[in-house]
Amino acid sequence: MSDGRVYQALAYYPPFTAEQPWRMITSAFLHSQSSIFHLLFNMFTLFIFGRALELPLGRARFIALYLISALGGSVAVLLLAPQSVVIGASGAVFGLAAAFFVIQRRMGVNNRLLLIVLAANLVIGFIPGSGISWQAHLGGLITGAVLALVFLRQRNKPSANPEIALVALVVAALISLTLVRIFVL
Repeated sequence: MSDGRVYQALAYYPPFTAEQPWRMITSAFLHSQSSIFHLLFNMFTLFIFGRALELPLGRARFIALYLISALGGSVAVLLLAPQSVVIGASGAVFGLAAAFFVIQRRMGVNNRLLLIVLAANLVIGFIPGSGISWQAHLGGLITGAVLALVFLRQRNKPSANPEIALVALVVAALISLTLVRIFVL
């Protein structure tokens, strides 16, 4: 399958959501070939926050954080820019950064610099012609922050069941927003 056909088959295009919902996740594993700088920035950010989060969260929570943040980015695109085509890991990466911010904040770490970097990168998406989806950034950011709060709330609890239920609730909320947008709005 040629690169163009792979992108066409896996990119997220909201009008196809009802027929091909997997695109809400698969799009996070693609990236624009025209923006090597954006790809490098996402990979560098993934490297930084991935290393900082995977060890304390554990592999399962980290993977859940990444995938659900990607889903949150896609849901935001569906709600806020339903005619756009989106590819890239930015929603997931913003989710990781938001989770890192929330966890650091809870630990009492002064992370104003991270807040400035996040805000600057969010603003870049609003620049006309940037080709960056601020909607995916915003959705991933919100989702990652919510998941971090769930993980922190359940930290050191004897049972994982409440945490699993809360994470499932976040996923159910994202799916519900998707269904409402597709079938009601």
